[in-house]
Amino acid sequence: MNKEIIKYPSPVLRKKSQEVEKVTEETKRLGWDMIETMEERKGIGLAGPQVGELKRVITVQLEKPLIFINPKILKKTKETEAREEGCLSFPGLFLKIKRHKGVEIEALNEKGEKINFEAVGLPARILQHEIDHL
Repeated sequence: MNKEIIKYPSPVLRKKSQEVEKVTEETKRLGWDMIETMEERKGIGLAGPQVGELKRVITVQLEKPLIFINPKILKKTKETEAREEGCLSFPGLFLKIKRHKGVEIEALNEKGEKINFEAVGLPARILQHEIDHL
């Protein structure tokens, strides 16, 4: 189900998200609904708070859409780069943001399995942006 995107200045966007205790059917449904919403809006990433869910869930569009639950950045490269970013919660606003060129994250996938994921370049930027929303 396509969800409404929460836009700035909604206070929901400033609240801290809660860890997901257990990956349930409801958690999976949230992830798939977020992917559908992200794709319909032509986005490349989405976080729970952006759809009014204060849960540590993000979706990203890489080679295929992925769901990360309770994502944490484990490692960051020292090298950084400033590039322009947009956000579905701030329509029409594009700002140059300095981010690490590479990251390694730990998360649960939609099956509840613990995974480690390494990303460089645009995928690393998307992950950092979405984790910032949490």
